[in-house]
Amino acid sequence: MEGYLGNERLKRVGVELTYTVDQVEEILKCQNDPVYFIRNYVKIVNVDKGLVPFDMWPFQEEMVNSFHTNRFNIAKMPRQCGKTTTSVGYMLWSVLFNEEYTVGILANKGSLAREILGRIQKAYEYLPLWLQQGIVVWNKGNIELENGSKIFAYATSASGVRGGSYNLVFLDEFAFVQHNMALDFFQSTYPVISSGQTTKVIIVSTPNGLNLFYKMWVDAEEGRSDYKPLEIHWSDVPGRDERWKEETIRNTSEEQFRVEFETEFVGSSATLISGVKLRSLAFRNPIRHDDGLDIYEEPKAGHLYIMAVDCAEGVNMDYSAINVVDVTQTPYRQVAKYRNNQLPLMFYPTIIYKIGTMYNEAFALIETNNIGQQVVDILHYDLEYENIYKLDHHHIKGQTISGGFKRNSNFGIKTTKSVKKIGCANLKTLVENDKLIINDFDTIAELNTFARVRDSYAAEEGNHDDLVMGLVLFGWLTAQQMFKDETDIDVRKQLLKEQNMLIDEELTPVGVFDDGRKEEVEIDSGDVWSNSGLADRYPPSTF
Repeated sequence: MEGYLGNERLKRVGVELTYTVDQVEEILKCQNDPVYFIRNYVKIVNVDKGLVPFDMWPFQEEMVNSFHTNRFNIAKMPRQCGKTTTSVGYMLWSVLFNEEYTVGILANKGSLAREILGRIQKAYEYLPLWLQQGIVVWNKGNIELENGSKIFAYATSASGVRGGSYNLVFLDEFAFVQHNMALDFFQSTYPVISSGQTTKVIIVSTPNGLNLFYKMWVDAEEGRSDYKPLEIHWSDVPGRDERWKEETIRNTSEEQFRVEFETEFVGSSATLISGVKLRSLAFRNPIRHDDGLDIYEEPKAGHLYIMAVDCAEGVNMDYSAINVVDVTQTPYRQVAKYRNNQLPLMFYPTIIYKIGTMYNEAFALIETNNIGQQVVDILHYDLEYENIYKLDHHHIKGQTISGGFKRNSNFGIKTTKSVKKIGCANLKTLVENDKLIINDFDTIAELNTFARVRDSYAAEEGNHDDLVMGLVLFGWLTAQQMFKDETDIDVRKQLLKEQNMLIDEELTPVGVFDDGRKEEVEIDSGDVWSNSGLADRYPPSTF
């Protein structure tokens, strides 16, 4: 029999075969049990033995059964355990034994997605002809079978499967897709996934820090989503024992083994916040979401709130970001977060105004390095929002800083090297000593990639730090004597008391501290910080 395009291993469309009774029985067995089909008819390429039957391990059978019985699956698995090969077997079964069934394969790179499709094609070629469907389309990017079933291979992106209708979407190594691209993908793709009642999603990956895969895994483990979590330990793979572990660590590193085989969600080793602390941060789902604003705690009467504001141009690049922090008492608490990278600059002051008004006329701490000055001007002069922190451009020697607007003052703060250095040190101290409770996943994700770059800290390539930079400014503010006076809170004194530390150098620097003497507060330009009348509204006795 002449095969498809001369390939005798592939069945052409329209070829009629005569089936034996045994073959019919086998087809029925395969149709009813994907594990049986894969174990008995799928062949794979072994690096040592070449083309061999797929003799599945017990955990691989468990994977297939989970894929078959659950609509939404998420698997956290070690390297080189056959997770992709197992998924290939199930996708092949899906298109053979279902009519008009469409599968989308997505990976962090288009070439990897096509390589997975190539594995399916290799396994298909070595099926008996009586198990095959006739080939309609057969190329590197997609295949189509006589029964109307199709498989497409794409890179994971916002447009990956947009506009299509899919019965199964397979995401390979999803943790390695850039965080923002992964978010965009789900925002554009989930309507496609949820459009049917039986559509399946299979997410398989090795961890790669605290990103969207991490969030989806934790949500699945804690029952906050419909995803079925499936975790495989490296020791489940035959031949992997303690001796193998020691050898692997010796040839790589302890940290690499923890990520790639222990499947820990370990962040960068150079992050501002220690990896141990990052792994312990627990995010919460917002109690309410309103067009970019995630609310974790509703405003409370008599509470004092500060908005840390970072400004962007709203052109699908950096985000305009606001962190709302309750500073009524320690630990401080992140109670709301706003983030949007499509909002036009002219509308941003209105958003700040609304959020600030909602949270008891919260005091706005606004970064003004670039376009922030325009935001501040509109917020103050046009919208007449009064509670904006400002700098007074002269020295105040030997006296306590007070509030009020002065003729030569500027609203907002410029993030100088000095401000950022103090802010980073303070933020580290606050978070690692549980003096600042962060509830938002996006903020935790940014902290996971906020790492050392030469002599400073910034987002790692391909990531954002807009939310974190707002908290850096907040960290700087907490070191200022004015803030301590108005809130009656001195984080350094509390930490020293709690930890019984007598030597100041043993504690991570937090900038200015209160030694009981009158204080002069300065930053690079010789500016002095003012709080626009905070003491009048919230006297220390309030707290």
